[in-house]
Amino acid sequence: MKILVINAGSSSIKYQLIDMEKEELIAKGLVEKIGLNDSQITHKANGKATEIKQRLNDHAEGLDLVLKVLVDKEIGVIKSLDEISAIGHRILHGGGKYNKAVVINDEVIKDLKSYIPLGPLHMPANILGIEACQKVMKSKINVGVFDTAFHATMPEYAYMYATPYEWCEKYGVRKYGFHGTSHEFIANELARVLNKDIKQLKIISCHLGNGASLCAVQNGKCVDTSMGFTPLEGLVMGTRCGDIDPAVVEYMVDKTGKDVHEILKIFNKESGLYGISGISNDIRDVIKEANQGNARAKLALDKFVYSVKKYIGAYATIMGGVDAIAFSAGTGENRDDIREQIMSGLDFLGIDFDKDANRNFVRGINYKISKDSSKVAVYVIPTDEEMSIARQTKELVANN
Repeated sequence: MKILVINAGSSSIKYQLIDMEKEELIAKGLVEKIGLNDSQITHKANGKATEIKQRLNDHAEGLDLVLKVLVDKEIGVIKSLDEISAIGHRILHGGGKYNKAVVINDEVIKDLKSYIPLGPLHMPANILGIEACQKVMKSKINVGVFDTAFHATMPEYAYMYATPYEWCEKYGVRKYGFHGTSHEFIANELARVLNKDIKQLKIISCHLGNGASLCAVQNGKCVDTSMGFTPLEGLVMGTRCGDIDPAVVEYMVDKTGKDVHEILKIFNKESGLYGISGISNDIRDVIKEANQGNARAKLALDKFVYSVKKYIGAYATIMGGVDAIAFSAGTGENRDDIREQIMSGLDFLGIDFDKDANRNFVRGINYKISKDSSKVAVYVIPTDEEMSIARQTKELVANN
């Protein structure tokens, strides 16, 4: 069975074709700048990358080009589109309704459109990707896999905000959490590496990229996560402020004359590492400046590390301990210096961190960075959200 995984953005389509019999990536690529004159596709297969520049007016034209590339005699990887069994879509928000993957039909589309206010930046693009697939590949099953679904197991006291209860009932104001497909993959992969039943483990999954979140996984289920009603809550991120007193909104509206929407835009786009450092949202740039003595850059890094450590401590507390911690995503997988700073001082949790192993880690593989004497196993686990989506799509198609 071959599954095509689609992650549609406002002007882009990321795709992967995965052979699920071997769980092997066959091809992947990116269609970008849809709707612009310089739109193009970058297709990678068989160790080669091919760029095709072509005007693409909408997502349907972008997807049509993806399919043509996949079956192309020279750069393609399949002989016919009949080899594609189903399409798995990454969808940001499942509201409070969708707590697992679903076959997409008219009712689901209607629900997704109603969730646009919960994810105005991502949901319209996700829907465009689905509709493009329905238009170009009418006979194929489309499956929706939700970023929020893995977090649906949070207990009520974890996802509720202490606002009027009716806000949750009537307007859906509550914690949803995101990066769910990543956290689910990381937790299951960590259990596999440890050769232990995930239902017997207490895991803290650290997805640290430009967007970042932590997830507490107990007995195979999410019991809490750092992102909330939107991806703005939680850790300090590349451009997002993370946890903040909501009274700051009114205060800054009065002080600056900006409206609420402008302040929230600043929280989302001009805060975090970028806001504090004044340099960049890219942690590599911030680290470079900090190493050269830039005080604001160092402060930004200190704040980021502090926020991660604070959540690790909190999640160890609510689970009554922790058996394993995993670092993943861009920063988590590639920055040994940041991992070392986060782990510093956490030996009271039973962590015997291996600094040498951490500094000599090998990129792209599951890698242990704690000593054998450590009561808590610490690993770098490269995330694979597309594989998680493909697995859930395969399971759903096989059972229908």
